[in-house]
Amino acid sequence: MAKTQLNVRVDEDTARAARERALERGMSVNRYIEELVRQDTGEVGHTFVESAADFMKQYEAVFVEEFGAEFEGRREGRH
Repeated sequence: MAKTQLNVRVDEDTARAARERALERGMSVNRYIEELVRQDTGEVGHTFVESAADFMKQYEAVFVEEFGAEFEGRREGRH
């Protein structure tokens, strides 16, 4: 994905906090801010849900074999 420069102004305390948090996570401030925006816009959550759905499709037979009818009922919305 192409990168676009975005200039923002924040107070010194916010800038210091961003630098510290990025350093704690072992990433650049740019990457830290980028991840915060993605989380805020739901991209991370959406990606997680898609990955979980793919996992369940891929391993559905294993769950049915292990848990049988109990799993089938939950998969169909019956608890």
